[in-house]
Amino acid sequence: MTKFVFVTGGVVSSLGKGIASASLAALLESRGLKVTLIKLDPYLNVDPGTMSPFQHGEVFVTDDGAETDLDLGHYERFVEARMRKANNFTTGQIYKSVLEKERRGDYLGKTVQVIPHVTNEIQEFIKRGAGCDTPQAVDVAIVEIGGTVGDIESLPFLEAVRQMSLRLGANNTAFVHLSYVPWIAAAGELKTKPTQHTAKQLREIGIQADVLLCRADRPIPSEEREKISLFSNVPEWGVISMWDVDTIYKVPRMLHEQGLDGLICDKLRLNTPPANLKRWDNLVYETEHPKIEVNIAMVGKYVDLFDSYKSLNEALRHAGMKNHAKVVVDYIDSETITPENVSRLAKFDGILVPGGFGKRGIEGKICAARFARENKVPYLGICLGMQVATIEFARHVAGLKDANSTEFEPDSPNPVIALITEWKDEDGTIKTRNEQSDLGGTMRLGAQSSDVTQDTLAHKIYGDVVTERHRHRYEANVHYLDKLREAGLVISALTQREHLTEIIELPQNVHPWFMGVQFHPEFKSTPWDGHPLFNAYVKAALDHQAAGKVLKVVA
Repeated sequence: MTKFVFVTGGVVSSLGKGIASASLAALLESRGLKVTLIKLDPYLNVDPGTMSPFQHGEVFVTDDGAETDLDLGHYERFVEARMRKANNFTTGQIYKSVLEKERRGDYLGKTVQVIPHVTNEIQEFIKRGAGCDTPQAVDVAIVEIGGTVGDIESLPFLEAVRQMSLRLGANNTAFVHLSYVPWIAAAGELKTKPTQHTAKQLREIGIQADVLLCRADRPIPSEEREKISLFSNVPEWGVISMWDVDTIYKVPRMLHEQGLDGLICDKLRLNTPPANLKRWDNLVYETEHPKIEVNIAMVGKYVDLFDSYKSLNEALRHAGMKNHAKVVVDYIDSETITPENVSRLAKFDGILVPGGFGKRGIEGKICAARFARENKVPYLGICLGMQVATIEFARHVAGLKDANSTEFEPDSPNPVIALITEWKDEDGTIKTRNEQSDLGGTMRLGAQSSDVTQDTLAHKIYGDVVTERHRHRYEANVHYLDKLREAGLVISALTQREHLTEIIELPQNVHPWFMGVQFHPEFKSTPWDGHPLFNAYVKAALDHQAAGKVLKVVA
């Protein structure tokens, strides 16, 4: 029987429920248990796909094409389990499902209410995410509930898991509550009152926390932990300090040393071997002992919120560890890059242009791609970063001076990037490769495979086939590929089904390392192996640095 751990939050948001949940999952997995994680988001959007990165951070994409919360990226980086559509659902999905059932008459004319219909639906979604009653069922499902206790939006989720714990029994469920213990500088002390109140709020809706994870900027002394225990009705050994650390990969060891995994296993009556955290210790050692430093310029649109590029930042960090290097990322707003000041990028060892949507900052990205190409600086363009590199090459090498994407210039005379339905033959008629016109205007999502051309940089990295995750609408226009190839652009990978452009690069006798990819490789990077593309990119940046004889050795 699958057992459940419900993770809730209080006082304020952004305390790190995702990291806490992923760390607990990693600890249970290290004990030999089969684990998965589920994220419940209380907003009414069906998924975060239409939300601004400034509001919600990045949208993480799973192999099966779900646009999900960024916490699922943390889950995949911490545990072996791969996330699916069923691992993330929102209030919007729940109400959509309930209303569809009501319209079909599934409720047999009953009055449809939050209790029991919405709460029952939430429980069914949770069981589906855990694979209950299927061969994919796990030993433990960790369910993270977004928002904070006291929010109106999250009340149906909290009521649903309260009912679920009642139905499953005390030994099959556990509650972990993440709270905030602020340091008041003027008073010179930690204040436990917010945690007392949030634990009380939780009890008022019928949930007694088994564990309180207390977030603070420093370890919480035993005296304060004892006080929290007394007022929250949680045993002192269940009050666990979770202080700020310089790398998230230290959190599993921190929680293990305070007995979190042992406490959960006792509560759920799970008899397991001791946790083995050797690989986590090795990982932390690698992060703390780099041999060299490499500087990357990330020229993007959402640089004011680093969570917009969460998976990308982690992928660069992983690649740095594989190369025994510390990767220092300088975030540069592409709106500030112009032909007059683009030379400011000369001080960097590599240039990376990430994905994004919309026209803002596009010319700055094109400038960055041109600077990298002309000055032989290692360049990696991801999704939109590949498209701007294609536009730049078309304008300044292939002679198509007004080349553009129809996303930015709908009436472009040379739409080298366009929706598939906008591709036009020489006679002006719309025609697509393999007549796949039904793909136009839709998002290409999830994992897809492509064939890689022999004797290319892409082949050295990936081999014969590359399988990566996608999230985009616009494609490189097939009717311009021959012209671009004649000018020297290498199309080194095409999708197996539609023959769409997946990877572009420059010949290595022209540029040491220049590549654009239509997919999002950052979603598959893990701290254990890194990702072959990012590993190769960071290695190229280090080679570029060495060629300049300016080695930034870490003391």
